[in-house]
Amino acid sequence: QVQLVESGGGLVQAGGSLRLSCTVSETRFTINAMAWHRQAPGKQREPVATITRDGSTNYANSVKGRFTISRDNAKNTLYLQMNSLKLEDTAVYYCGAAGRWLGNDRNYWGQGTQVTVSS
Repeated sequence: QVQLVESGGGLVQAGGSLRLSCTVSETRFTINAMAWHRQAPGKQREPVATITRDGSTNYANSVKGRFTISRDNAKNTLYLQMNSLKLEDTAVYYCGAAGRWLGNDRNYWGQGTQVTVSS
């Protein structure tokens, strides 16, 4: 079974930085696209950033210029560098991966990591 494990969340002051990591447990899972989503209290989950296998990226308008998504295919790891954090970035951040597992197209999500930005 494929598992995604996020780390790097925590408490940070506004204006600060955090780097999230997400490691995919199964190297036989052929990953195409990966993404970070987030869910703030009382709000729906929303996409933050995506990255394709060839490195093409896309960002939500609210994080453009502040967040950077990257991946290390050799380590099966996804990253999200978050700079200039704002109070409204407070949310649970989820890592997702879409790809091919045992001949079938599959999507997997991690359990989430809390990011809290304080004033």
